[in-house]
Amino acid sequence: MQRNITVFGSSVVDLMSRAPHLPAPAETVKGSFFMQSPGGKGFNQAIAARKAGVDVAMITKLGRDSLSEIPLRAMREAGLSEEYLFFSDSVPTGTALIMVDETTGQNAIVIVPGACSTITDADVAGASEQICNSEFLLLQLEINQDANEKAAELAKEHGVKVIVNTAPYQPVSDDFLRGVYLVTPNEVEAEELTGVAVTDKERADRAAELLFAKGVRNVLITLGSRGVYLNEGGKSEIIPAYRVRAVDTTGAGDAFNGGLVAALAEGKTLREAAQFANALAALSVQRLGTTASMPSRAEIDSFLSQTADLTGQK
Repeated sequence: MQRNITVFGSSVVDLMSRAPHLPAPAETVKGSFFMQSPGGKGFNQAIAARKAGVDVAMITKLGRDSLSEIPLRAMREAGLSEEYLFFSDSVPTGTALIMVDETTGQNAIVIVPGACSTITDADVAGASEQICNSEFLLLQLEINQDANEKAAELAKEHGVKVIVNTAPYQPVSDDFLRGVYLVTPNEVEAEELTGVAVTDKERADRAAELLFAKGVRNVLITLGSRGVYLNEGGKSEIIPAYRVRAVDTTGAGDAFNGGLVAALAEGKTLREAAQFANALAALSVQRLGTTASMPSRAEIDSFLSQTADLTGQK
């Protein structure tokens, strides 16, 4: 079955603990909570888009170990196809060690990508039909970059709109960015990409111009509680975030990107999609975990309806 959204990226198992504060170097902190759940930027984004109500093809790689059962179970529960899952016989399923400050909701994360950093040319070829016939291909930088480059090249050759979430940041070539439909860095990643510290709209405009010079078609920079900066090539604005009390910000960026591609696949404009994604992210940070925090479409629509009633906006 052909799906018009393909998420190509990481799948790891999140090992999340909560504590009164994040430990300083050499400090041991007694935690209050532990949870083991599916995660990884690619997997989170695919689940977010799927729960937002669209059909998604997820391409990733797992180890042949007991941890792989955790993402497999989540995929089945969400109705995600396992058609484009690949497996490593020698490298285990990736993991993410996540520490959350239960007072502020802030987090510190160590990713060990494991099997999803061993995606081969043969794996990409095995999913090439799906990639080439998608409308959108959503990438992150949490897998081996040569696989990202191969997938992006295939997609661009076939007119697929490539969205690159530049997290976790690593240097990428101008060839990789050239022709990309949309990049979605946060403030730190935008500075890494351009050398411009995004402290206000004027500097965001400057960063966007440098990305346009690399061949990117649209730029969206997430600004945390301030919202998102959007530049569609000459027309730029900051779209405010929804004000909510954050319990756990882990996966908020993934919630946003999954919601964004879901809304775009439904035909929404970039601005409308960013507003939809803002709502999805706002709901996700009010809950614990990553995939477990992703809201359903009914919850998103209800939230948007309530905020529209309060603000008078439609």
